[in-house]
Amino acid sequence: MPRILLTIAYDGHPYSGWQSQPCGKTVQDHLEKSLAALCGTSVRVHGAGRTDGGVHALAQSAHVDLPDPCMPVGKIPVAVNARLPTQIRVVAARRVGPDFHARFSAKGKVYRYRVWNAPTLHPLEIGRAWHVPEPVDLARLREAVSQFEGRHDFFAFAANRRTPVGNTVRTIRSARVRREGALLTLTFDGDGFLFRMVRLMAGAALRVGKGREPMEWLSDHLKRRAQGKARYCAPSDGLYLVRVRY
Repeated sequence: MPRILLTIAYDGHPYSGWQSQPCGKTVQDHLEKSLAALCGTSVRVHGAGRTDGGVHALAQSAHVDLPDPCMPVGKIPVAVNARLPTQIRVVAARRVGPDFHARFSAKGKVYRYRVWNAPTLHPLEIGRAWHVPEPVDLARLREAVSQFEGRHDFFAFAANRRTPVGNTVRTIRSARVRREGALLTLTFDGDGFLFRMVRLMAGAALRVGKGREPMEWLSDHLKRRAQGKARYCAPSDGLYLVRVRY
């Protein structure tokens, strides 16, 4: 059974996240239904990681073992897309070795968080950016985001997914802020991310950028000098999985 690596883009707004759920309203559920219809048998898609409901992806990665012969690899995107909702698209497919795993072979990921910083939210940004109407000090925001760079214990910037994660140490290779008009873009490139970690980092950084919290508040949470979690979680609308590194 050939192993195929799929690159998938999706608008997460209508769906309950990536991972399969009993409701059947996830990206993984739709992909598996489409592939099963093409191959005439059930298949299992293994994603590089989970995204929450409402979170988008420019290039999610997943692998699948297809019955041979099912279809030529080059025809997979068109054939699968014909059976998928318009908000989900397979943008590339290629054959990989049997030892490859979309999740465990990954060396890191890049996430982008988009903020619309103006009094009025542009109608085309609804569901695609977090609307922050208050003024944001760009210099303070950049300083706040830069503190996440390096290897840290991100315990305060992780939500529990039923059971606590044992190891909360991660490395952020780069954390950048870019402004284009009303649009603020926060980009995080790291070796791994905890549950809701990017949304909690974005929420904390914006809190500092708006002057609601001092810079020391963020650094104290990052160094675990503060009690509890950083509780300001940015909404899912503005989060995009940009790339999975292999």
